[in-house]
Amino acid sequence: MQEIFSLKGKTALITGGSRGIGRMIAEGFLSYGARVYISARKGGPLEETARELSSLGSCTALTTNASGADGAKAMAGAYLKHEKTLDILVNNAGAAWGAEFDEFPESGWDKVMDLNLKTPFFLTQALHGALKAAATKERLAKVINIASIDGIAVNPQETYSYHASKAGLIHLTRRMAVRLIRDNIAVSAIAPGAFASDMNRVARDHGDEASRMIPARRIGTPEDMAGAAIYLASRAGDYVVGATIIVDGGVSMMRG
Repeated sequence: MQEIFSLKGKTALITGGSRGIGRMIAEGFLSYGARVYISARKGGPLEETARELSSLGSCTALTTNASGADGAKAMAGAYLKHEKTLDILVNNAGAAWGAEFDEFPESGWDKVMDLNLKTPFFLTQALHGALKAAATKERLAKVINIASIDGIAVNPQETYSYHASKAGLIHLTRRMAVRLIRDNIAVSAIAPGAFASDMNRVARDHGDEASRMIPARRIGTPEDMAGAAIYLASRAGDYVVGATIIVDGGVSMMRG
């Protein structure tokens, strides 16, 4: 039981790992012994993050635009230049788009859907062989999809494609889980609420104000996010198959 949360000896790939939730998870994985690869499309900030996190363990930057099926294949190829197997895949990279209903553009729809919904499927598909190679009945490989409470409950913002993509990702998690568990790969998801990030600037820049709308009376911390991800990635989470863990301080219970 003392080792149930350990990630020692495991490799992890975290997309969108240079900042926000991706960085929180990377820091947690490194602290628990994993060898971590983080990806993003902007090399400068990504490499800076990798250097900072390397004080905790092995952290490698992979500068790749993983959006869509072609991007997912490129991302998988970049990872497989370094490793032959993969223990943990975190599909975290995401995008949002807000516009009024009558003005919402197709470009905003496609950009969000490609990165938030298409990429997690096709990246998992492209790395299926590496995940299977790492997995055994006693040591499952893991896929963790980062969804959102906006896929569970509606918020007031007109972010149509974001809501749809995250709801789709939650159901895709269930469908993938049923198939991949027979390869000793457990698929699950996390639905975060308010965490400080470039995507959630309200939580980042107005945390005190945002906290008043949350039953827990605070926004999420890096430890909250890392803790949930470590649980799912480790032996502790081996029996969690297809489930989405809501990490939001109770705010989704108040919506609607």
